Amino acid sequence: MVMAQPLAESLATTPDPAMVDMLAPGWVLGMIRRMPGIANAISSPFAHGKLGFGARRALGRQLASHGYDQAIVLPNSFKSALVPWFAGIPRRTGFLGEWRLGLLNDIHPLDRAAVPRLVDRFALLGPRPGSLAPPRLLSPPDTRRETCSRLGIDPERPAVCLCPGAEYGPAKRWPVEHFATLARALAGHGMDIRLLGSARDAPVADAIAAACGHPVSNLCGRTTLEDAVDVLACAQVVVSNDSGLMHVAAAVGRPVIALFGSSSPDYTPPLSERARIMRNPVPCSPCFKRECPLKHFDCLNGLAPRLVLEQVEAALEHTE
Repeated sequence: MVMAQPLAESLATTPDPAMVDMLAPGWVLGMIRRMPGIANAISSPFAHGKLGFGARRALGRQLASHGYDQAIVLPNSFKSALVPWFAGIPRRTGFLGEWRLGLLNDIHPLDRAAVPRLVDRFALLGPRPGSLAPPRLLSPPDTRRETCSRLGIDPERPAVCLCPGAEYGPAKRWPVEHFATLARALAGHGMDIRLLGSARDAPVADAIAAACGHPVSNLCGRTTLEDAVDVLACAQVVVSNDSGLMHVAAAVGRPVIALFGSSSPDYTPPLSERARIMRNPVPCSPCFKRECPLKHFDCLNGLAPRLVLEQVEAALEHTE
């Protein structure tokens, strides 16, 4: 979702600007409302992996009345191209994917090796096929203060936000003990510690909070994505696994310490000059596995909290 924002903004700011609507899962609509360049967010009711042929046809017929000139289909799946086709949108743009000939009529080739970053691949489908500006998400001051007040945190306090989750699996998660060691050191420096993630990240966050030995604000499972934009925008520094929140933090302009294990920053790095990527360069990384196939997790276990703390301190010096 974050990688799609620069494309939307480029469409809305051409010499002949378009009004851009985005069709996306309902749980991300709040974040879309923070994206410059997008006029309307439309809820896609389809569960991940479900074809829902009849429901897609009904939604397409509903959208036909909007009179869209073009649909840009970012996923490469067959089912993602069905709604624009049912809507009768004249120009249906996308990459050649599974069984999409006919569903799409403006098909672009993709050399994955030549264009490894997802944001640059999306740019190929728009009016400016070169590099786009980095993703942007908006956090207006009044909204940010309201969100923080509701969550019981002080937006003016110096704070570090830790994002210990990663939906993909354990091979992308820095260990609980390392996060706790880092949190303890930063709390000793007078920083507020805020743990941010989904409800599924709550057990990990609870373990970090228990091991830290200092009071922390555990917000895992207490925020919407729209809230998370505001919480991250208040942080002096964000330390995150390779996850969606890493990209949100970069898009709100915060310094990000991005921890990579089994994945690679070549494909979806945090797109910000203020991001610092950290890896433990073991020979088996990146393996792109959910679980460590060698059972040692050295790519993340070997990334010492001391080294991450040094990067946090350096980032804090540049924010003063």
